[in-house]
Amino acid sequence: MYFLTNRDETMEYQIKAPSKLQASIQLPASKSISNRALILHALSYSAYDIVNLSDCDDTKVMVNALNSDGRDFDIKAAGTAMRFLTAFLSKIVGEWTITGTERMKNRPIKLLVDALNSLGARIEYIEKEGYPPLRIFGSALQGGEISLSGGISSQYISALLMVAPLMEKGLTIHLEGNIISRPYIQLTLQLMEQFGVKANWSGQTIKVLPQEYKPVPFTVESDWSAASYWYQMAALNKDAEIELLGLFKNSLQGDSAVAGLFTQLGITTSYTNKGVLLKKNGNRCTKFNHNFVNEPDLAQTFVVTCVLLNVHFRFSGLQSLKIKETDRIEALCNELRKLGYLINVEGNSVMEWNGERCEPMDHPVINTYEDHRMAMAFAPVALALPQGICIADPEVVSKSYPNFWNDLLKAGFDIKD
Repeated sequence: MYFLTNRDETMEYQIKAPSKLQASIQLPASKSISNRALILHALSYSAYDIVNLSDCDDTKVMVNALNSDGRDFDIKAAGTAMRFLTAFLSKIVGEWTITGTERMKNRPIKLLVDALNSLGARIEYIEKEGYPPLRIFGSALQGGEISLSGGISSQYISALLMVAPLMEKGLTIHLEGNIISRPYIQLTLQLMEQFGVKANWSGQTIKVLPQEYKPVPFTVESDWSAASYWYQMAALNKDAEIELLGLFKNSLQGDSAVAGLFTQLGITTSYTNKGVLLKKNGNRCTKFNHNFVNEPDLAQTFVVTCVLLNVHFRFSGLQSLKIKETDRIEALCNELRKLGYLINVEGNSVMEWNGERCEPMDHPVINTYEDHRMAMAFAPVALALPQGICIADPEVVSKSYPNFWNDLLKAGFDIKD
């Protein structure tokens, strides 16, 4: 097995692709659903086990924190764990601290902290104002009404919503301006409803009355975000037939939009009783315009795929990419330049490519910036280059898809370290 539990950031994988890509892949469980389900499971004091829980790093730190008898938590690089646990711990009586990696200490959390403090929480910054690590004095939350920009990370909003029914006055959130990542907020509300709590979302306002969660049996579906890399591989291979197990047509996940989006890049999705089947349809657009405001985690996949297929694009709605595991806009520009592609960036939310090229490096090594999606979005480049591609710090994929490299081996890729 190529996946190692102890990360070695000096490691590189040299990846070469098979001539024919034919595989049946069991995708990992959804990290987005798993981490929300863990909070809701804890808030409902459920005795049921969560079935098919993700085994990725982000979910493991959530499990460890929720099962811990300690008061100090290190969630490493897990952004969802930082946001969700901050809200969760603010209502659990006691004094807690929560920290993470150096990158995590530079990811802003002020908007969430300010919101929680205005609702009756008491949260302090241990080091730098506006950033983790945090000291949390947990107690009953009063709740009430708050206004937030709809352009902030949906994880802030989801964190507040999940603890909202346990606030004394409930919670009303007025979202101002354009709402980004709407499907992730909808996902949170749908999961809350499965655990017995109903909310009302009308226009720009979400209202949650005081209620109690109910313990229920729960099974996590497979991850549509992880599926996107296999769609990418199918699009880049001349002769591909890929079966992805555990996916559902009527999914709660916003990234299930990947199936429709990839029809423009020549891939047809057929749904089976086991998952989906990907096949080439011979059709491909020459210009791809899309607003990724609802599917920001798919952006890297489509940027890399389009340049390799020589499909010009204009992608908007990317404002949340700058505060992810890395500044994903800058990272994409840096690494694609190594491959000979020059991407134009407008403001903080638009990436465009009209065919601009530069001299590629002879033997490029793709840096991954401690970002799992950089590694997975660039691994399929091996299908477009005869010499393959070299990926630095490949084990970063453990954040969401620990078996990614093993699944590539199963599909016929040659991987050497």
